[in-house]
Amino acid sequence: MITATNLSKSFGSVQAVDGLSLNINGGEIYGLVGSDGAGKTTTLRLLVGALKPDSGEATVCGCSLTKQVEQARANIGYLSQRFSLYEDLTVLENIRFFAEVRGLKADEWLPRCMDILAFVGLADFKDRRAGQLSGGMKQKLGLASALVTRPRVLLLDEPTTGVDPVTRQDFWQLLIRLVSLTPGPSPDGRGENVAVIISTPYMDEAARCARVGFMRAGRLIAEGAPSELRATLAGRILELRGQPLSLLRKIAAEDKDVENVQAFGDKLHLRVTASRAESVIARLRDAIPARAGSLSEAREVPPTLEDMFIALFESENGE
Repeated sequence: MITATNLSKSFGSVQAVDGLSLNINGGEIYGLVGSDGAGKTTTLRLLVGALKPDSGEATVCGCSLTKQVEQARANIGYLSQRFSLYEDLTVLENIRFFAEVRGLKADEWLPRCMDILAFVGLADFKDRRAGQLSGGMKQKLGLASALVTRPRVLLLDEPTTGVDPVTRQDFWQLLIRLVSLTPGPSPDGRGENVAVIISTPYMDEAARCARVGFMRAGRLIAEGAPSELRATLAGRILELRGQPLSLLRKIAAEDKDVENVQAFGDKLHLRVTASRAESVIARLRDAIPARAGSLSEAREVPPTLEDMFIALFESENGE
């Protein structure tokens, strides 16, 4: 559904995207993960045809984004990072506008709009002005507007940034329904064909994706299913609980086999050298009480995507 080969884009001396290659299938949610400035938004703008690459090639549904841009765009639904609809128009008027711009007639767009509004949970708010919607409802309206032309590809740029946890959950349930392999999960009846690329800074959202690509400085530094990425750190993540946490962190960081220490609420996550977890735990059980600290728990835990992201970041920095 989406292919990109060695895409590059620079702005002056800044290399925003650097030799990036992707291959996204239908029925797949692909997560682009990275910190601010990693190149996620520029990548999506290249894939929607809003920017021309300095080099490389991309296709959407077999249509070249450099040679057949309008044909490619006809298959794309795009939700930008900022709310970009018309706040003085109602929910229904906004969707109608985008439908008619894309050439849909009234007998096509009206029933389709109502189906989509029901799908995203906005049917009861069709006459409310967009400017009066909450942040989460605005994002759902943006998704509804992107769906009105029955796209086969959805490009979503950090769609849940700044919305509450319940709305984030609702939004993800909508995406999962869109790409479900069960026939007819979406208003267009073609949900099984939809491919989604979503950029996100949230690791819990990345874990929901079928595949994840970690970006840094415009490059893809790791890619795979979340379970595959986490498995690379299997046996190397320890969890510590005790008091005072600042002392535990200091002692753990001094251990020769501890590569990284991060605070996670009332506990610590340690990344240790491969095959050294038991040795580290044994030394900490002796060292912490000897320095007037208390260790209530020390155990090996499954790695998270955040552990993986931190490890990749340090590897790229040569740490």
